[in-house]
Amino acid sequence: MSEIALRTLVLEDEWPTRNYLVELIEGTRLAEVVGAVASIDEAREVLSRLPIDVLFVDVQLVGTGDARTGLDLVRSMVGSPGAPMFVLATAFRQHALEAFDLGVVDYVLKPFSEERVVQCLRRLHERRRQRPPEAFRVVARRKKTLVFLDPDEIWAFEAAARLTFVHSAHGKYDIDLSLAAIEASFGRTLVRVHRNWIVNLKWVRELERDGGETTMFVGSAIGPDSQGVQVPVSRDRAQPLREMLLANAKGLRQT
Repeated sequence: MSEIALRTLVLEDEWPTRNYLVELIEGTRLAEVVGAVASIDEAREVLSRLPIDVLFVDVQLVGTGDARTGLDLVRSMVGSPGAPMFVLATAFRQHALEAFDLGVVDYVLKPFSEERVVQCLRRLHERRRQRPPEAFRVVARRKKTLVFLDPDEIWAFEAAARLTFVHSAHGKYDIDLSLAAIEASFGRTLVRVHRNWIVNLKWVRELERDGGETTMFVGSAIGPDSQGVQVPVSRDRAQPLREMLLANAKGLRQT
């Protein structure tokens, strides 16, 4: 397949339906399901740490005891920088008008079929191709001087001592944004690996486990002339991060 698989999250409270939808999506080879969850809170947790292209959302989440609906999640995220594309996957037709007003890309009715899921994913690929690239630069401060950085140049963002810093090959600078605002602005290009760190996976050079602790080296060079920064990885994010890094890499025997 020449297309890059869509990184997909499924939000569905009924596990047989959730598993069946995951099976249909992955069977198309047009998408990779990186998470399948039952509640809005679980969905937000995955979205906070993994880059997601598309979110399949059930509307009525009765099995979770949550008064919120899938549409509440869509309303809270739609239009935000870096937000995924949304697909409503539901048994109820009456939400279609509001869904499309919100910019939901597709509306898939239960019971799901292979043909309909393939059609949906092809539409999503087309939408992704049509998305204009986001061209912007990051502005930071070095004392009284403004420093402009291209996003691709940035290794990581760090929160420390009530300040936020940006790390790059050009240096470490202050930035007037919180990590939460940075995540919203950059979307899937950056990944939160620790409550105080967000990294650009493009610049990850080493991942090290020592006992129960995991760290990563992010930068432009390793070895005697290393240029970069050592970043701690939270225990709950170490395994998902390792899987994410290995998903697009060759050379290590998978066990």
